[in-house]
Amino acid sequence: MPSLPLDSSESLVSPPARARYLRSLRQLPQLSAGEQRELERVTREYAFRVSDYYLDLIDWSDPNDPIRRLIIPQLGELNEWGQLDASNEKAITVAKGVQHKYPHTVLLLCNEVCGGYCRYCFRKRLFMNDADETTRDVSEGIRYIAANPNVTNVLLTGGDPLMMSSRHLADIIGRLRAIPHVRIIRIGSKMPAFDPHRLLEDELLHTCLRKYSTARKRIYLMAHFDHPRELTDAAIDCIDAFIRDGVICVNQCPLLRGINDDPVVLSDLFRELSFIGCPPYYLFQGRPTAGNEPFRVPIVRAWFIFRDALRIGSGLARRARFVMSHATGKIELVGVDSRYIYARYHRAHDPALRGQFLRYERNDEAYWLDELTPAGDPAPAADEFPDTGAADGPE
Repeated sequence: MPSLPLDSSESLVSPPARARYLRSLRQLPQLSAGEQRELERVTREYAFRVSDYYLDLIDWSDPNDPIRRLIIPQLGELNEWGQLDASNEKAITVAKGVQHKYPHTVLLLCNEVCGGYCRYCFRKRLFMNDADETTRDVSEGIRYIAANPNVTNVLLTGGDPLMMSSRHLADIIGRLRAIPHVRIIRIGSKMPAFDPHRLLEDELLHTCLRKYSTARKRIYLMAHFDHPRELTDAAIDCIDAFIRDGVICVNQCPLLRGINDDPVVLSDLFRELSFIGCPPYYLFQGRPTAGNEPFRVPIVRAWFIFRDALRIGSGLARRARFVMSHATGKIELVGVDSRYIYARYHRAHDPALRGQFLRYERNDEAYWLDELTPAGDPAPAADEFPDTGAADGPE
């Protein structure tokens, strides 16, 4: 399907600012030679990449600095735990680089590179040498989407789509915009946190966004800020630029031990995001992905952190749903009391499960749905559901 080309006059005014990207721990003088050698064991298993911009956010005097934990390898990643495809994305892959789990939404894994490799990444398998799940040639995915009129939403992901050249991204977006039933195009990206200057100075990118985010067919930026310190002046300017382009901005992130597993930190993040026009959308229970044990927060503790974070701030700062991207669907965690954990299918791969309420025996050690035991008595109907949510609090 042909793309909708940019006008010939809409050319790149100036090249994007290029941060220096580092792929070896030996390039980090902040680490001792001994630390470099020790942590290289981790990078042989799971890739390392970071920009010098992002490194500058780290307080190197603090060994537990949250930004450091987010991007610098740690030995706990080598613990035997989890699996690489924790949500069985293979099962919903319909073509190379194309995932279709829910009727109206298709994912295009269109890039295999990110601005940085988060240590807790749930798709770290994509950055391994034998990975073969992404594709820069999305032609097969475009044909699949065009042939399925129920698909109204397309999520560009990977990897990070905003690491691609803007001309290539514009071509993909233009081809999607030529499909009448595709109303929403989402771009999943952590680049506003990892390298906002790259995006700020890329005029071709902004021309593309202004052209294709229209009154009836919006582009959404699914931003990924995990900690308030990522919201630098440059990052906020980046979000502002996207908003001025007509892009709707929201944020999604996982709950991570040592990074944002504190109700004050999480509420600060949610409130700041609401102030800049990028309100919280999803807070994820981290997937049990191989290498991610250092970031593990059990479900019950995670729920109470989330609940307490929502006691602060306006309604716009409290819009997040706390969900688990399970193989069977997106399960919203909605309450915990002295006996049970309550949940519901927010999205489900099996239509028969959509909206179903779930009740499990409370298990304070469990991390994932598969570790929970269903309660013996039936789950409550929606109108009988206990009020275990966040209480109203001060603005």
